Amino acid sequence: MSRTQAPSVVPGQRHARLERVLLVTGVLALGYNLRGSITSLPPVFPELQDSLHLSAATVSVLAATPVICFGVVSGFAAALARRAGEERVLFVAMIALVAGLVARGAAPSVLLFPGTILASGAIAVMNVLLSSLIKRRWPERAGFLIGLYITALSAGAIVASLVSVPLWQASGGSVALTLGWLAGPAAVGALIWLPQLSAGGATPRRRPRADPMAGASAADPRVAAEELLLAPSLEPAAAPTPVPRVPVHRYALAWYVTIFMGMQSLLYYAALSWLPTMLRDRGVSADDAGNLLALMGVGNLAVSMVIPVVAQRMRSQLLLVVPTVIALAAGLAGLLYAPLGGAVGWALLLGAGQNAALALAIFFTAARTPHAAAAASLSALAQSVGYLLAAAGPLEVGLLHAATGSWTASVAVLFALTGVLLVAGILAARPGVLPAGPGPAGPGTAESGTAGPATAGGAA
Repeated sequence: MSRTQAPSVVPGQRHARLERVLLVTGVLALGYNLRGSITSLPPVFPELQDSLHLSAATVSVLAATPVICFGVVSGFAAALARRAGEERVLFVAMIALVAGLVARGAAPSVLLFPGTILASGAIAVMNVLLSSLIKRRWPERAGFLIGLYITALSAGAIVASLVSVPLWQASGGSVALTLGWLAGPAAVGALIWLPQLSAGGATPRRRPRADPMAGASAADPRVAAEELLLAPSLEPAAAPTPVPRVPVHRYALAWYVTIFMGMQSLLYYAALSWLPTMLRDRGVSADDAGNLLALMGVGNLAVSMVIPVVAQRMRSQLLLVVPTVIALAAGLAGLLYAPLGGAVGWALLLGAGQNAALALAIFFTAARTPHAAAAASLSALAQSVGYLLAAAGPLEVGLLHAATGSWTASVAVLFALTGVLLVAGILAARPGVLPAGPGPAGPGTAESGTAGPATAGGAA
């Protein structure tokens, strides 16, 4: 009776698998830290306002500060990556995040805004470079790995929302602890990212194979995860891969993606910043308002893995854009106007719509570009201009409420901008890819930027 032995894993395969595990772990660690420092504050805005003697207008500016920083700093991320490489810039950004959180917690009366600006600028750089790094390192698995990244981002936001009110109460109203405790997870994330500094110039070495996103693996995350770890190995390069400048701003398609990114961010950060206060004005307790904000994050998780993978299998994402916007608008309306007995369901629906929109926005920056250099340029444009647009959300809601004493005008503007999100999403969802420009040209490019299927890391 013969015995069949499984083929042994050669050292090169073992090394490739280890590299994959380390990169996936690093992406998860960075993603986890991208929202917690923002979502931890809104549930305790009233308490912080009283403790630090802040005016309503100052709290509105504090709520908008991260989004303003995203818009201002995002445009510099691709240039930094061209000079030092994405992996190194991401590590420095994590260190800056730790420093900003420690600073605002250590001396909030002086460093609340400087610390928040430093931390938010670091997050802005990571927002831009993580998606382009994913496209460069594993274009065949871009949809799945973006899904993992967004899942980690949502998990960090949920934990921060859940912890903020109990931490405030358990610490006796410690402003320093409330503002600075997230420096700990950020420091751990920086340590986890350290192995990537030695892989700064790695580029994929492809072997002939079928598209791994096709078929059952794309529908089954467990199979896709195994394939991700067994995908082509990485060959270290002598220096970080340069990120050429691509003039994506010349094409209408890039602006559709940018407006979609901006509108979904505006609606997300407006709700994130002021929904707990709105709910407390409706009679919801501080604990329950924080829990509903966390449930919004649970709704985020529900679609994190699904949307990017499904989107990558579609030539046009129109059938994803329309229900996404409907879910977002219905969830917001339900939380603000429906009986509070159904608030849990509305919070989950709002979160699902928000994260589906975020997943599509990030997906479009990869799917509508022919190579990693164009993806970095489009991501920088979409996030710099988009976040400057988004900064109007928290400011508009807070300042209109302060001026009128009511949420009615603020909410009316948010619903009008939901219509803008829908139009931009429909235009961005049409099949097409930007011209190749500088960098490695890929198939499916189009001079108009609106024709031809996206290929590298994009739609099939």
